[in-house]
Amino acid sequence: MANSLENGVKEEPKTQFSAREGTYRLMSHSDYSRPNRVGYSSAGHANTPVRVSFATVQEQSGTSERICFNHGRELYLYVYRGIKKAADLTKPIDKRVYKSTSPTCHDFRPDASAAESLSLLVGFTGGQVQLIDPLHKDTKIFNDEQLIEKTKVTCVRWLPNTPHQFLASHASGQLYLYSERLPCGPAAPTYQTFKQGDGFTVYTCKARSTRNPLYRWAVGEGAVNRFAFSPCGRHLATVSQDGCLRVFRYDSMELAGVARSYFGALTCVAWSPDGRYVAAGGEDDLLTVWSLAERRVVARGRGHRSWVADVAFDPYTTVVDGGGTGDLPPAANGNGNGYCSDQGSGGSASPPPLVSYRIGSVGQDTQLCLWDLTDDVLRRPYGKSRASVALARRDLHRLIGTPGCPRLTDCPILEPHVSCRVSHERLSSITFREHCLVTGCSDGYVSTWARPGATTAVGCQVTSPGDAWWRSRNTRRNGEATDETA
Repeated sequence: MANSLENGVKEEPKTQFSAREGTYRLMSHSDYSRPNRVGYSSAGHANTPVRVSFATVQEQSGTSERICFNHGRELYLYVYRGIKKAADLTKPIDKRVYKSTSPTCHDFRPDASAAESLSLLVGFTGGQVQLIDPLHKDTKIFNDEQLIEKTKVTCVRWLPNTPHQFLASHASGQLYLYSERLPCGPAAPTYQTFKQGDGFTVYTCKARSTRNPLYRWAVGEGAVNRFAFSPCGRHLATVSQDGCLRVFRYDSMELAGVARSYFGALTCVAWSPDGRYVAAGGEDDLLTVWSLAERRVVARGRGHRSWVADVAFDPYTTVVDGGGTGDLPPAANGNGNGYCSDQGSGGSASPPPLVSYRIGSVGQDTQLCLWDLTDDVLRRPYGKSRASVALARRDLHRLIGTPGCPRLTDCPILEPHVSCRVSHERLSSITFREHCLVTGCSDGYVSTWARPGATTAVGCQVTSPGDAWWRSRNTRRNGEATDETA
């Protein structure tokens, strides 16, 4: 992508940016990329986005992390050093090069706690799903003959609370539930309708013995681009090419709510750490935030200049009643990065006094945006806002003007408090870690950005005037008195 121009001056990617809590700095020694980098000219694989997955493993010396990323027809697995030590790109734990297909997505098993075993799911452009143990070089393939599905895998995830099962979505608009312990049949499955609802149908296989897939979901029109389970695993959010965000009660297979982009497809989705809100982004260049409890869009974010490629909540800077994430109960999946809440599932309990959710997004405009979703926005009733925005007129949908797709003049409009260009190429992923945030872009670079106050490789502290402010906001979780104006 060509460098953008502002006032006739070439804008170079930033190596640091300042947020309200301080300055984030690019750790150049922590950049991961494919060794001996060369470009890919194959049109069939050039548009495959770079995805990044992490796993935390338990070793005798303590915990360590693993990072997996794909680029073109290659898949890499490294020990992740974060901001502490330079990456040795010549020594991957595993490297795989595929001849006739490309990896599109991947996911580590959530309970990957042992250093001697690591389970990684990988989806491919041909529709196959591989289960890899990169340490023992074991591989198991699902849909190998493409009898179940022939279109590319767009997202694959282990089920949060059900061992040995995973869900895969495809460009056909289908999702398939697999068990790693069951085989796939020798012929194409025959399905029968199990459950139907508005915009979706669930099927089961007609077979004498239980085989994969266990269930097939047909959702919306066009591809299911991404999906995400809520931290507790009770809800499933999907975003599709038809522009709809659909949230299901997963166990009962019931539709809990629908929201829609302002126009075009939705491409990415994420849950808040407490499971109360869903953020989505897509081809309307907007961030959309939907409330599970209220079943409505509570905010739109305007800051990107092209399609939003990935979105994530930051569980480490979400603030509740001034006390930080420590006031939220741990999620049932026990991964330390999410939080569980029964709110929004029909209960009558009142929500806690929220202060701020931090959301990050990246887009094809090479921009990284950070947003703060605060209680003054979340508690605003549906209706006219002060925002004055020129309405887009193409691809208008009959849902526009409803709580699931409010007009921009009727919806709180968020502006990012950080919006900066951090890459030469289109960004495709963002992940928040305890001491850093990680971005990936289409040319195969995976970059680490140290949080304010994080320890760098040379042992010094990255500090800024904002650090004191942020620390003062978070000391209440330890029961200490704080001065919010520090």
